[in-house]
Amino acid sequence: MTGVALKRIVLGVQYDGTPWQGWQTQPSGKTVQDRLEAALQKFTLTAIDTTCAGRTDSGVHALEQVVHFDTDLSRESFSWVRGLNAFLPPSIAVRWSRELPLAADADQENQFHARFSATARTYHYLLYNNPIRSPLLEGKAGWVFRALDVDLMREAAAHLVGTHDFSAFRAVECQAKSPVRTMEEIRIERRGDLIVFSLRANAFLHHMVRNIVGSLIYAGNASKPPEWIAELLQQRDRSRAAPTFMPDGLYLAQVAYDPKWQLPQQPTAFLPWL
Repeated sequence: MTGVALKRIVLGVQYDGTPWQGWQTQPSGKTVQDRLEAALQKFTLTAIDTTCAGRTDSGVHALEQVVHFDTDLSRESFSWVRGLNAFLPPSIAVRWSRELPLAADADQENQFHARFSATARTYHYLLYNNPIRSPLLEGKAGWVFRALDVDLMREAAAHLVGTHDFSAFRAVECQAKSPVRTMEEIRIERRGDLIVFSLRANAFLHHMVRNIVGSLIYAGNASKPPEWIAELLQQRDRSRAAPTFMPDGLYLAQVAYDPKWQLPQQPTAFLPWL
């Protein structure tokens, strides 16, 4: 609309990935992006395209996915939240919204972007370690029936911290231009029969977290020594690492941004396993 200023709306979106075929739109329409954009169209009566901080695969969950879109419509923050949630299924919810001015084309470096403005990303992997599977955790946690030694997995994970070529943990179909990433931190905590892996990096490759978790499990059940992880990094050969682990327990937990954007991001400590 001529004469009406565009603005960039940023959303914090949480979803249970179990019923969806990942984030990115597909012809089937059974993705989180498809349902969010359908809700936007119903709420605004306008077709709106969205951009996310990081695409998640089928069955992968998000505690706080960050999404942006551009519009000339004016709404209060609470209106975007309540209005969109009225058209979303129970497995998807907008938790917060923030309006930011849209920069001119010549000033794109000072424009917020859900993906390119991110400085780090944190994923959690929830693993149930018990001889018998739990139907209550179906789709919400991975499962390993053999006993795992957390100390061995921590020792193995220490080799991954720092800047490395993560080709050994990169999906064959990964489209990233470079396999080099900086792993800032890996924490592994046991809470009874639950083991929580928390990985924070500047960015992740396709299937990188699930491939790392699968290989750390090999160290945890003593199939491989902890230093095997260092060997995998050096060999840069995906075929030598463990198979890609199940998506059930993977959660995009948080995407970090410069505080200048003043995003109302929310802590996720309400989840009992964090």
